[in-house]
Amino acid sequence: MLECWTRGVIRFRLVVLAGWLLVLVVGVVAASRLPPLLATSYAVPGTDADRAGEILARAFDERPEGTFTVVFPVDDPSDKALRRRLQARLEAVSAVVPTGRAGEIRDGTAILFGDVSTSLEIQDAKRYTDSLRRALAAGGGSESLVTGQPAIQRDVDPVIAEDLRHGEAVALAVGLVVLLIVLGLSRAVVVPFVFAACSIAATLAAVYVLAHAITIATYVTSLVGLIGLGLAIDYSLLVVLRYREELASGQAEDEAVVRTMSTAGRTTVVSGTAVAIGLGLLVLVPVPFVRSLGIGALLIPLASIVAMLTLQPALLSVLGRRGTCRINIAARFQSRLGLARSSHPVERDVDRGLWARLARAITRRPVPYLVGGVVLLLAAAAPAAAIEVTPGTLSGIPPSLESSRGYSVLRKGIGPGIVTPTSVIVDTGQADGARRADVRRSIDRLGDRLFNDFELVALGSGEKSPYVDETARYARLIAAGREEYGASSTRAFVERLRSRDIPAARFPSDVDVVTGGAPPLGVDFLARAYGAFPWIVLAALIVTYVVLLRSFRSLLIPLKAVLLNTLTVAAVFGLLVVIFQWGIGAETLGLHQGQIEGWVPILLFAVLFGLSMDYEVFIVSRMRESWDHVPNNERAISHGLQRTGPIVTAAAAIMAAAFIGFVVGRIAGLQQLGLGLALAVLIDATLVRAVLVPSAMAVLGRFNWWLPGSVARLARVSPSPLRETRIDTDRPV
Repeated sequence: MLECWTRGVIRFRLVVLAGWLLVLVVGVVAASRLPPLLATSYAVPGTDADRAGEILARAFDERPEGTFTVVFPVDDPSDKALRRRLQARLEAVSAVVPTGRAGEIRDGTAILFGDVSTSLEIQDAKRYTDSLRRALAAGGGSESLVTGQPAIQRDVDPVIAEDLRHGEAVALAVGLVVLLIVLGLSRAVVVPFVFAACSIAATLAAVYVLAHAITIATYVTSLVGLIGLGLAIDYSLLVVLRYREELASGQAEDEAVVRTMSTAGRTTVVSGTAVAIGLGLLVLVPVPFVRSLGIGALLIPLASIVAMLTLQPALLSVLGRRGTCRINIAARFQSRLGLARSSHPVERDVDRGLWARLARAITRRPVPYLVGGVVLLLAAAAPAAAIEVTPGTLSGIPPSLESSRGYSVLRKGIGPGIVTPTSVIVDTGQADGARRADVRRSIDRLGDRLFNDFELVALGSGEKSPYVDETARYARLIAAGREEYGASSTRAFVERLRSRDIPAARFPSDVDVVTGGAPPLGVDFLARAYGAFPWIVLAALIVTYVVLLRSFRSLLIPLKAVLLNTLTVAAVFGLLVVIFQWGIGAETLGLHQGQIEGWVPILLFAVLFGLSMDYEVFIVSRMRESWDHVPNNERAISHGLQRTGPIVTAAAAIMAAAFIGFVVGRIAGLQQLGLGLALAVLIDATLVRAVLVPSAMAVLGRFNWWLPGSVARLARVSPSPLRETRIDTDRPV
């Protein structure tokens, strides 16, 4: 079926290319209009914090995520006349923000500050940051700094875009060098870049459409840009190399395209499907932020698959034999990578070369290599037991931004928790219920307990606005902590508040009390996300095993792959703890230190399992092909590694370079994600695929290729009975 499809694409290749040109243009336009639609929100529907947020928006016309904080650095905060002028100024400028309402001016050490609260969603509120700043500047008087979550989001958007451009430049430069080494100087080098540009454009266009219906995280553009770049170039490179092999074997140009797509093309489609399944599991996480990251990540391999089935054969057909000609200026580098000196990879001797020698060395003494490699991974994984995650951090943004400077001034003047306080909402269920004597006594008891809590620096409560709504059905207390919302001490305060302080206040049985604001939201975010995480892990393990069982027709190879993938992920988690949490090497590398953001391990796990299946399919499918031709396990390992080792090495270099694009950025969470992915790819393509996979398969021997008939029937594939190993010097097909 794939052959017929490819022939149809070749026949209408100009139409296909024109269609993808249109997709490219639409994607570029969509990407330019996408940032205002994105926002990083940790809201979790159905939780205590979410219910509190709905009440704040409905009854008090404000949202914690849509509230600005204006900071006025002053010499004398006790100056009452200055305080009155700034209060009037704040009330005047709040009118530029829809539903904006000025709060009371408060004081700290060398600062005065006040909130402009709104009922807007964060992605809508951030659009008015510049208007608020212009209004403050036009009013003259004291210096002012606008911060708060909407302002931070507004300031971070261009930073992420700039970091993405820098990251893409690094990835493109490394990718170009690697492609020149592997493909030589020829027009074939352009094909992977065209493929990547079109698949990324298609993904961003789809994200643009979805962003009008659901909240999409700001980080999605970076995920699509850099992961999409690495994945697309890897897939296209594999197909271009196979196309050259087919041409070198004497095939006509169009027939070579068909044969390439039926072999390497089919492999990349299977790999892309496996990656999509792994990333698609994130959509099941009941947290919109993680789910939006999963949607963005899922669209990347799906777009790559569509491009592989349409754009890639059309490009190869247009490229033709002439496009594969090259000046072999990189023969020395190719030799070191185990590639042939001739112009076509098919001509190299698969019994010789670096990778074949490595395979034979490992298969002669597999146990020491296997034990040594596993010990290294276990040692790297050990620190993962001490991992601490945070729902987020405001200190992980560039200090040069106005919102960051304002937050820093607040942090020094009164404490970082003042920007993201906790709101305790008391719902009496009836108008004027907040004025009932028994309710007021309970509120006072709660206030007394919170006043004595060592974690708080400010507590607001009262019987008038903004502590009671217009109908007097709802009352609230506002508690600001010493640390920012993601700190472990702040999360501990929320736990005490919910489990001890609110029950001790003895509210009437007909009164409902919920907690909202960023600190409770962070607690609920971690609880909901990591409540689902074990099921995501289990599903990933099962899906990986089933997909690889069907691909390799083997009972034990998929089990080996699952175990090694899990060990690799654990090792990466351990290294992240060492670098980011313990700070070893972080300053040298220019990285943020602190707790690891809670979404990073979840996304890392899903992405790494998908990418690991990619390399597993590339390498082991060639080994299986050799075994089917000559049932000699050592020979199959040697041939498979020699055939795919150079390709996997090149693909890993490009992929790691793409992920380093996150690391060179200035956003803490993306640095953690990028370094984790880069380390995982390098570990997987070197230690795991080059050492542990061949050594484990050498230990298993002919049992690698065993699939009993009963299991084969369940998997709907042909069985693979145990075969006697024989020595044969024939080359594999």
